[in-house]
Amino acid sequence: MPVSIVFSKAVATSARATVEQQLKVTTSVPVTGAWHWFSDTRVDWRPQNFWPSGTKVSVDADLTGVSDGNGRVGTRTYHHGFTIGADTETKVSVPDHTMQVYRDGALVKTMPIDAGSSTFPTWGGTMAVLDKQPEVRMTSCSVGITCDKNNPNFYDLTLPWDVHLTDTGTYVHYSTGDPNPGRGEGSHGCIHLSMSNAEWFYNYVQPGDPVTVTGTSRAKADPQNGYADFNLTWAQWTAGSALQH
Repeated sequence: MPVSIVFSKAVATSARATVEQQLKVTTSVPVTGAWHWFSDTRVDWRPQNFWPSGTKVSVDADLTGVSDGNGRVGTRTYHHGFTIGADTETKVSVPDHTMQVYRDGALVKTMPIDAGSSTFPTWGGTMAVLDKQPEVRMTSCSVGITCDKNNPNFYDLTLPWDVHLTDTGTYVHYSTGDPNPGRGEGSHGCIHLSMSNAEWFYNYVQPGDPVTVTGTSRAKADPQNGYADFNLTWAQWTAGSALQH
């Protein structure tokens, strides 16, 4: 999970370096990282590699009196502190129909999965868990597939144990339409687990944990599609800073 700062008003390109200088990330152990401007309203900070487990992090934004380059100035400072959780990484192999969960580098559990079909492939790359909910209503209309109830791809389902990966609606979850995953192409882009495995995964992972999908025909998720920041190389990442790296 990156540090992500979203501004309520646009920051001009000419002001980004000054603003970035007022943003400070302090860590309890040495961590190499940098800011990356995705737009005039969003700038993220991520480490070069995944956060070390247990790292204490402070984020300070001293924006009082700082110009945004568009005629406005900041009126306050911000502080946020948090501690990085356990080192939990999930790896999904689409061709092998498997999901493997690791803790501190050791394999904890391997589970059969079904990912997206050739028509609706799952996003590739690394995505940080955004959030999780015990139940989510999922509709084909809400993700732009179809709103036509007569279309074979239409669905309107409320499903359990939902771990959220992208803003465009990718989840790891159980599906009544694919109750025994491991052999088919049972989804419109989500990753399906059995009921018991979906509940286990839901209870095991936390927001920010990385889930990496390989072997899909779809490109890596856009870094702004949720928090897929690690889908950029380090050179690509630092090129998005307004400061010299």
